[in-house]
Amino acid sequence: MEMRAREDTEMGTDLTPPLPPLASSLHDSHLLSHCSACFSPLPPPPSPPTLLTLLSNNTNNPSTSNPSFLRYCSPLCSASDSPLHFSTAENHLFLLPHSHPTTAHSSDLRAALRLLHILRLHTHPPNRVCGLLTNRHHFVSQCDETLARIRDGGKAMAIARCMRDGREFSGDSRLEEALLCLVLTNAVEVQVNGGSALGIAVYDWCFSWINHSCSPNACYRFLNCSPETPLFSGESGLQIVPGGDDEIEMENAVRSSSESIEGCNIYGPRIIVRSIKAIKKGEEVCVAYTDLLQPKAIRHAELWVKYRFSCRCSRCNALPPTYVDLVLQEILAESNIDEEIRELTDYVDDAIADYLSVGNPEACCEMLENVLVQGLPDEQLEPIVGKSRANIRLHALHHLSLATYTTLASAYRVRASQLLDPHSEMDGDELEALSLSKTSAAYSLLLAGATHHLFLSDSSLIASTANFWMNAGESLLSLARSSLWNSFVQWRLPLLNLLSLHSHKCYKCSLADKFEANSFGSEAQNGGLENTSKQFLNCISSITPKVWSSLIQAHHLCKIFKDPSDSNWLGKMETSKIWDFLAHSGCTSMDSSSQHEESINECEAQRDTNQERINMYKLGFHCLLYGGFLSSICYGPSSFLTCYIRNLVCGEESLTSNSSHQKD
Repeated sequence: MEMRAREDTEMGTDLTPPLPPLASSLHDSHLLSHCSACFSPLPPPPSPPTLLTLLSNNTNNPSTSNPSFLRYCSPLCSASDSPLHFSTAENHLFLLPHSHPTTAHSSDLRAALRLLHILRLHTHPPNRVCGLLTNRHHFVSQCDETLARIRDGGKAMAIARCMRDGREFSGDSRLEEALLCLVLTNAVEVQVNGGSALGIAVYDWCFSWINHSCSPNACYRFLNCSPETPLFSGESGLQIVPGGDDEIEMENAVRSSSESIEGCNIYGPRIIVRSIKAIKKGEEVCVAYTDLLQPKAIRHAELWVKYRFSCRCSRCNALPPTYVDLVLQEILAESNIDEEIRELTDYVDDAIADYLSVGNPEACCEMLENVLVQGLPDEQLEPIVGKSRANIRLHALHHLSLATYTTLASAYRVRASQLLDPHSEMDGDELEALSLSKTSAAYSLLLAGATHHLFLSDSSLIASTANFWMNAGESLLSLARSSLWNSFVQWRLPLLNLLSLHSHKCYKCSLADKFEANSFGSEAQNGGLENTSKQFLNCISSITPKVWSSLIQAHHLCKIFKDPSDSNWLGKMETSKIWDFLAHSGCTSMDSSSQHEESINECEAQRDTNQERINMYKLGFHCLLYGGFLSSICYGPSSFLTCYIRNLVCGEESLTSNSSHQKD
């Protein structure tokens, strides 16, 4: 099955109205913080109980009309959703110890139980249900963790339904397994307002028949909708139509899907599909199921594990491989040695995972920056009898390098926050905190420039590029407005001057005018992407070198990148030149104490001027607006991100850590 464009469609056009889910469920970690019906965030209670306590209370009183671990934003949401927890047997699922959210993820099981209830299935279903592929024959053909999850999850669902009906479990859970396979195949992670994944949702054929491509021409966004939101019904408003060889199966799927929805309370996050490229009439519409900034081998591995198919899109079948796929796996070595690449990948992945779980940003910075400079440490190279081990190093655009820049930007920001935290055991050194904040902004800017270079070769990367430019802009604006400068700058710049959109408006490009006029969407549809991108790069070309020299003044590693906004040299440079530069500069390891000492000396000598802050503000302003322009193509000019950017430009809101330390 597939979906094709009904008519010629311009870039930045909604291809569907807001589509309601067949079934949705919050992830276990969000059950107490979000509405179980519409996924809206909830205010925290004065003394929030633990989920384990609530589950224990519910176990002692399983017949309660509203389980204690459920949260709702309104009586209407509660009335629409809470009865389903009993009729679907979700409440009984939580009574099984191995299904408690404290010990396992249950969102996929709960979504499958809801589908069983809605579809009223009683016997083992065929390979498709309402047109949606179960894929069970592929999942059960290999003995792996996914199969174990299907077996255990199907059994838990079947036992929960038997508990609900007051009957003994017969041992047959094939029906439940099939619906769980359907969820694993068709469910999408729900991310609302650019945050983390709140849960999962399964949609009917209008969305689920849209296939994957590693070079997609569409993306999607979510909307929180309460039960009273009007439903979309029929095909009116759809700019895409079903395609495929089996017309009878398509007709049956459309009819059965409409019948299953009719009469049900439909709520939860709505999904909207939007074009990110111009699409011709009859052309297949595709979205991405995986991270597009991964090389082909990793994309294929993830797609097979999650969905059991091998991608054969134009990017994957390209011969020779596309430039993006080549550079994402480019390394410095005499030959591609699989074992060394695996060890380096594991080392970087472990360092990032340790940072996210343990939270030691300083150790993370040291490990990742040593990898960028030296490659894999000698002690990490496993000896092989009769074979010499050749260490390898990463190109600046290697996918591991991009992941490293992302993590380092976060880790340096966290280190700066820890220094300023009054409850921290660290001594609050504002000068070092400013230096660390600069390094964080430098990595954000480097990541945006590197990704933009890849975006110029493949416009499918527009969503990632938009996100990284916005992150870089937010980091720079927060840094420019930070009160940390007042610790040593003799002539202070009033913060109010850095909150005005008009005081530093650029007259070389029209980004600010388009943003104020809310015309980003129409500009993209009129073919303005190329012109706006050129204007943006030309405009920041004179600002970035000035800002970059300030950001990297105490950081040897970043000095190898002359100008992150000039992506031409970034892609063409020879990898060996990086390491030659570092060798001559004596930078063979990243010693945070020596960096700090040099930072203090340079800062004391330079006494950063107000003009430096203004330049940072101007660059951050441009990065933020350009990222907003790209995001308007992906998500629409009225999306949450547009409002968020407006607040950032006006200085009302910031997610970066420095904002919590600013003074009036």
